[in-house]
Amino acid sequence: MASSYSRCSGILLHPTSLPGRYGIGDLGEWAYRFVDLLEAAGQTIWQVLPLSPTGYADSPYQSLSTFAGNTNLISLDALVDDGWLAPADLADAPDFPAERVDYGPVIDYHNRLLSRAYDRFEAQADGGQRQAFDLWRKRNAYWLDDFALFAALKESHTLRPWTEWPVGEALRHPEALRAAGEKHTRRIAEHSFRQWVFFTQWLKLKAYANGKGIRIVGDIPIFVAHDSADVWANPDLFYLDRHGNPTVIAGVPPDYFSPTGQRWGNPLYRWERMKPDYTWWIRRVRAAITLVDMVRIDHFRGFDAYYEIPASQATAEKGRWVRGPAYDFFDALARAIRDSVGKNLDDLIIAEDLGVITRSVMDLRDNLGLPGMNVLQFAFVNEGRFLPHYHRQNAIVYTGTHDNNTMMGWWEHESSDAERDFLRRYVGKGDITEPNWEVIRLGMMSVAHTLIMPLQDLLGLGAEARMNTPGTSSGNWTWRVTPDGLDGNWRDRLAEMTRLYGRWPKAQEDQYPVIVVEEAGAEEGV
Repeated sequence: MASSYSRCSGILLHPTSLPGRYGIGDLGEWAYRFVDLLEAAGQTIWQVLPLSPTGYADSPYQSLSTFAGNTNLISLDALVDDGWLAPADLADAPDFPAERVDYGPVIDYHNRLLSRAYDRFEAQADGGQRQAFDLWRKRNAYWLDDFALFAALKESHTLRPWTEWPVGEALRHPEALRAAGEKHTRRIAEHSFRQWVFFTQWLKLKAYANGKGIRIVGDIPIFVAHDSADVWANPDLFYLDRHGNPTVIAGVPPDYFSPTGQRWGNPLYRWERMKPDYTWWIRRVRAAITLVDMVRIDHFRGFDAYYEIPASQATAEKGRWVRGPAYDFFDALARAIRDSVGKNLDDLIIAEDLGVITRSVMDLRDNLGLPGMNVLQFAFVNEGRFLPHYHRQNAIVYTGTHDNNTMMGWWEHESSDAERDFLRRYVGKGDITEPNWEVIRLGMMSVAHTLIMPLQDLLGLGAEARMNTPGTSSGNWTWRVTPDGLDGNWRDRLAEMTRLYGRWPKAQEDQYPVIVVEEAGAEEGV
């Protein structure tokens, strides 16, 4: 996605937010319908959040494994097609809410059905199917073996954090791990089976999207959760005490918006132990780019310098900035990626460069040729740096992100009189009835090569459709679009705007007729 790329646009929608009858969006029929919708509207990007299994507060940014997939996304209908479930197994599906994910009941229901699918696989799979499963397990053993054992142990200890397990299992004493592997053989195999099914279904969906000219943008959080297979299996790579608890943690210092800062709680890396080849991180990025076409690295500035907070501190006030691995890491990553997939980093990585960004962070981003992010919802605060006339070509412009309110929610509940007045003056209108479309149009007009819009902004939804509110631990990640929401005139309006501002895919130009808009209609947008 370097600046030489064609202008394009796309939609941010996590698969959990898709429609479906099983309480959560999945990789089945509605995912394929959404790809078709993207194609019909001239969109060539589908951005998702981390696809990994969720942990604390159901957040995809607090995952049980950075390598594994979220098996709640497995299409149960597709398991019927595969023969691992029968239609009767799904006949009594609960009456789940259509507009939100009720995670507790949803997870229980899916776990029950996935266990039933594994039972049928064990009883009925033929030699070819077993061979395919075994081969996949061997190819992914470098992360799968640890994750499957971690998941089985976590279940056996009523989902408690691994530091609360018996010491032999928590601190990976060889005899304890050997005994656990023998005790939980079947559960380990079932967790491996679920991962195989997830990867199979996801890669099939990705191939369908790629075949229609649609690239998928994923997300790699820079830090991983403490209660994860990643930290449990690699304790030497993190700052932990002899009991496995973090000694220093990640966060950001106090600022205008947070007088005590943000204490995220993620353990920090021992970067000096990852040198010289950064094997764990390179495996992480390679695994990610098998699932997606590009990845956004969340909190990119942490590679230049990160904020270190003593774990004993209740707030982020007493921390310090520590230099990150910067060019040394990215040089090693670039070599590894070129050798394995034959691509450059600027083809694969988006730098999430939001927040307080220093000159050295911008230099790191620019010297690597990585596109950064411009968030239009932030642009109207003090006439800020994200205004379109400041944009660069090698950048991604967003109307908002998963952490923002929707545009309508911002306009109605968070924007000040001065900010609303500035937006009116900026677009040259005394009255704005559809602020979401005014901002979408600004993004379309931007010189930035890529525009990405949360689906909620295209639908004109309010604060009730917000995906996440940073600093809160409940009520997030639950929003879902209804089937009716995917069917509306917004698709034609988006298609016309995409064509008008040169973001329509060149391969499809002849398939889209030129629409002449009368002056009266132009005022409303088409």
